[in-house]
Amino acid sequence: MDLGISGKVALVTGGSAGIGLAAAKSLAREGCDVCVCARNPEKLADAVVELQEFGKVVHAVLADVEDPAAARRVVEETRGVLGPIDILVASAGGPPAGRFDEAGLDDWAVAVERNLLGTVRLMHAVLPDMRSRGWGRIVTITSRSARESLDGLALSNATRPAVAGVVRTLAREVGGEGVLVNNVMPGPIETDRLRELAGEEGLSLRGESVPVGRVGRAEEVGDVVAFLASERASFVNGISMLVDGGESRVIA
Repeated sequence: MDLGISGKVALVTGGSAGIGLAAAKSLAREGCDVCVCARNPEKLADAVVELQEFGKVVHAVLADVEDPAAARRVVEETRGVLGPIDILVASAGGPPAGRFDEAGLDDWAVAVERNLLGTVRLMHAVLPDMRSRGWGRIVTITSRSARESLDGLALSNATRPAVAGVVRTLAREVGGEGVLVNNVMPGPIETDRLRELAGEEGLSLRGESVPVGRVGRAEEVGDVVAFLASERASFVNGISMLVDGGESRVIA
């Protein structure tokens, strides 16, 4: 299926590893020029090498979306190198795990900056160009915790639904201008984050609770992101889509 986004400019934050990198690869495979943004310079350099294999223009920006000034700087640099951004994929790493009584106020401040305000600032930065051209796609990557509270993930349980609420609100406000906004909620995906939470030995055991019998692969989420960013998803707006192998028991 031709997704109709060849030649579009995509910005992927958290794009140096895991689901963010997988999303960047899926977009590059569909013909997008891609800018990836991340905090780790070594991983960012490796990601650029991997993305260049698809033959499209690749750019990288070293930045931390927790920095209030980062979003506008990243968007302006991407525009200067690749052109106005058509597709934003906001993929911020999850906040630290832990129960409510284990998280201090500083932990809450970091989680809000990273997982909520960082995304909001990126949206503010890309929207003017998208609205002026009458076409844009914003895809946020959160977690299954945006749909249901997960034990031991107090910070995620609070900030991920907040992002989903922003997505639903913005989708209703700008959908008529050709800018579609959606959210992806990955379940157990084989990433460094899941290894951190489950441990290497627990990774395979984690898949036993998933109806399809395994944990997911990052590229399986990346392909969903690319679809939501495409012309083929032109009537999909304001949703939060689970990509969890059927593990969630909550009815939307």
